[in-house]
Formats: sequence, C-alpha cells, structure tokens
Amino acid sequence: MNGFPLHPGKHALPAVPDPAEHAAYVRTTDPEADLSTLDGVVLLYQGRLLEHALRTYRTCPRLGWVRGGLHVVEDQGRRFALCGGFGLGAPAAGLVVEQLAALGTRRIITVGTAASLQQGLGPGALVVGTSALRDEGLSHHYLPPGRTALPSPALTQHLTEVLASYDVPVTRGPIWTTDAPYRETTTEVSRYGADGILAADMEAAAVFAVGHCRMVAVATVLALADSLVDRRPRHHSPDTEHALRAALAGAAQALHTSASSPLTSGEH
Repeated sequence: MNGFPLHPGKHALPAVPDPAEHAAYVRTTDPEADLSTLDGVVLLYQGRLLEHALRTYRTCPRLGWVRGGLHVVEDQGRRFALCGGFGLGAPAAGLVVEQLAALGTRRIITVGTAASLQQGLGPGALVVGTSALRDEGLSHHYLPPGRTALPSPALTQHLTEVLASYDVPVTRGPIWTTDAPYRETTTEVSRYGADGILAADMEAAAVFAVGHCRMVAVATVLALADSLVDRRPRHHSPDTEHALRAALAGAAQALHTSASSPLTSGEH
C-alpha cells in the first residue's frame, strides 16, 4: 500500500515552481507590490467577516497581488492587510500564504470558524491554536512525516495576550485539521476529544506548515460555530458573529504588537 505523499521525502526536495515567480509577475504590472513594510496580514475565511472589516476600516485594495481580495489598512498607527475571498480548505489557504510570503509579509494571523470537540466549549468561544493535527493533505508536502504542525510560539502568545482584553471566552489548545468536514466520524470525535483536542477546522495545519517552510510567523484564532460532540443543525449565532469580530480586532492588534518585537530565531 502506498504512503502519502506518493513520493517519500518530497518535503526535502526542491520544487519546480517558485513562489518568487508569482511576485515577479505581479510586479510587472505593479512595481510597488510589496508587503514587507506592513505589520502583517489577517486572513479571513468568512465573507461576512470581510464585509464587516471593509465597513470598519479605511482600506485600499491591492488588485491582482494575490488570489482573492487584498486590502491594505492604515488605522491608529497600524498598517496591516486584510485578505479574503480566496476560498476554504487547506489548498486555498496554503496557496495564498505562499503568495503573501513571496510579496514580503513576515506575519500572518488567520481568523475563521470551527466545530467544538469539547462539551464545555460552545458557539461564541474563541480557540487559539497551539498545534494542529495533520489530517489534511497539504502539510505532508511541506513537512517531514509527523502528527502535528505548529504555529509561531511568539505570535501565538501575542495573540493570546491581546484577546484576553476582549469580552469573549478564549481557550488555547490543539485543533484537528481535516479536508473532509462531512466525513468527521463519531470515532474520531471521541478519540480526539479525549486527547484534549479542542476543535476541528480545515486550514490550520496547512497554514502552519507553509509558514514554517517559508519562515513566516503564523498564528490562528477560531470562533466556535457549532459542536461535533452535542450535534445539532448549525444555525446563525450572534455569539459566533461577536466572537469573529473580536478575533479580527485582536488579530490586527497582535500583528502590531508582534511587529514591535523583533523576530527571534525560534519564532517561526
């Protein structure tokens, strides 16, 4: 039986395409395409949250720089970018992280939703990921074989500290990243919940893996939208919406705080 990926050890092999090609192509039409002077980028998976962000902040679109929409924000001395509309799942997130890194960003915080694996965590709570179980495909093309992918410890700490000042419950801990949200089984939910994993998402392991490979500090915060433990049909929750907006504001502030602290060799 073949393992995955099909070519063993491919994470250590050079790739044919280079993300620098993307940056060079963008600069043929916009020579000023550069993200290195910003605090970082907030990735948003939910379209409604991006719409809220565009209403909240004064933004300047950067058309064609990356897949999806990229908007530069200048707000209260902070300069960061918002990126959304690029799709869901590990491949979509990994691709846009590659493009952002090629254009010079050094910090990325992702803001999304997740399903709880714990009885005590429900809609409206925030989870800051400290690791991600690699049950998706993309991370295995970037990292050696292993069970988990890790975010930047320093950026994750900045994010946790900033979110503590908001009126939403915040929990730090591991998450489960899967490519198949309609194939999450009772056996997996019970096992991973018993292991202390807090929630399930579709992107974190991939984002952590690409960040590690490209030396970009990455962190993630997830607003719980439903539960895999006490399963009920998903419905729109004002608590989840409130948590997402708090996560967005906290992510922007955490990028600024982190940008004021020089990167260390172990931050990525």
